[in-house]
Amino acid sequence: MILINLLPHREAARKRKREAFYVSLGFSALAGGMIAGAIYLWYAAQISNQQNRNLVLTTEIKRLEGQIKSIATLQTEIAALRARQQAVEDLQADRNLPVHLLNELVRLLPDGVYISSLRQDNQTVTVNGVAQSNERVSELLRNLGNGSPWLTRPELVEIVAGTVSLGPREQRRVSNFVVRVRLLRTSEAQKAMAAASTTAPTGAGIAGSIQGAPGARPAASAAASGGAPLLAPAMTQASAARAAASAVTNATRAP
Repeated sequence: MILINLLPHREAARKRKREAFYVSLGFSALAGGMIAGAIYLWYAAQISNQQNRNLVLTTEIKRLEGQIKSIATLQTEIAALRARQQAVEDLQADRNLPVHLLNELVRLLPDGVYISSLRQDNQTVTVNGVAQSNERVSELLRNLGNGSPWLTRPELVEIVAGTVSLGPREQRRVSNFVVRVRLLRTSEAQKAMAAASTTAPTGAGIAGSIQGAPGARPAASAAASGGAPLLAPAMTQASAARAAASAVTNATRAP
């Protein structure tokens, strides 16, 4: 016997396939949503952690900036204290500079030269004086440039010919000069003497090698000679000229 199915089986199969497709589509959408939600939550947690770390770093940076400012202030104070300490040490070391200056001028001053005034501005010393001739001034410049570890770079500012009165009818020609020289500090002079002692053939320092400088006269002989004094800043120009004239007369009359 032949059986013939007259029911719409094809529509039923298509319906079953369509229902299975919708169910699988729903499951796929649900799985995709869950995966997307998990990824979103993971990224949100990572962003939150990074923001917390950034906040911690910002707080630490601000704290370190405050410490850096305090350190910079301390460094400024330390530099100021060191500058003050260096100034005190310089003053302590340079307190004997006037003594060295006067000693070197007395030692290096040639005969026939008279100093009328002396002025010091920091390390620059200006010397005003009277000399018998221009050769005496040249000798003074040579002694100042080569004969002392405390004085350096002598410079002749001006030299003017003048006359002094020895009596009512007697006059002598002299040279009025202005010399500028640099006075070294104690540390600089010590370095110069050390360098000179290492380069000297005999190993002696500059101070020992220039004691016999030509034209130099010691303070004791200058004081005992009875002539005019070497330094008289408070004397007037007239008295300075008279003293220079008497020195010239003594020098010319000496045997």
